Amino acid sequence: MIVYEDEEILVVHKPPFVAVETKNIRQQDLISLLTNRRAAKGEPGMIYPVHRLDQPVEGLLVLARTKQAAAQLARSMAEQEFSKEYYAVVQGVTEDSGTLIHMLQRDGRTNTSSVVPEGEAAGATEAKEARLSYERLAIKHEKSLLRIVLDTGRHHQIRVQFAAIGHPLVGDVKYGASPVSEDRQPLALCSCRLCFVHPKTGERMEFHATPSGAGFAEFASELAAL
Repeated sequence: MIVYEDEEILVVHKPPFVAVETKNIRQQDLISLLTNRRAAKGEPGMIYPVHRLDQPVEGLLVLARTKQAAAQLARSMAEQEFSKEYYAVVQGVTEDSGTLIHMLQRDGRTNTSSVVPEGEAAGATEAKEARLSYERLAIKHEKSLLRIVLDTGRHHQIRVQFAAIGHPLVGDVKYGASPVSEDRQPLALCSCRLCFVHPKTGERMEFHATPSGAGFAEFASELAAL
């Protein structure tokens, strides 16, 4: 789970179905797991989330070990000094590459986001622009393996934008994907590359991860070659 750690930060590969942080006291989240690990080693102290991944999504996250590091990383994100890439498997055959731009609006009651139709965007005061670019890496059985670069970080952005163009993520029944036989299959989405400036040293840091979820299994050889 832990990819890198020092006195200021932790970089972890979050497994699917583990929430980064939750108010449900009966559910152990990533912050609790890491805090308990530190306590067991005699290293008391808080761990601060800087960004998040949806609960069924796996991949790389950076967490802060001090308030100062958290504040600096938050500033870096606001100034777009973070670079985040994802692998995804979507239903259907996409274009070779493309850029998606939509206005998204979040519904807190249902924990979903939706695309605001173009003619209604001006009147949707809570809508926010979402931008991403993608490259198709492989095709198998009417599914596409994609590399995705986020330009913005909106709620459920990748899931909503690909569903909006008719290519929902494999396993994402919430946004229109075909049901799968397993009761709980992770979304075929992985935060595979994370690049940022270290909050104390100023060093440019870059980390990579390979997906392990079932939705990526048929593309294992293609991913191994990347």
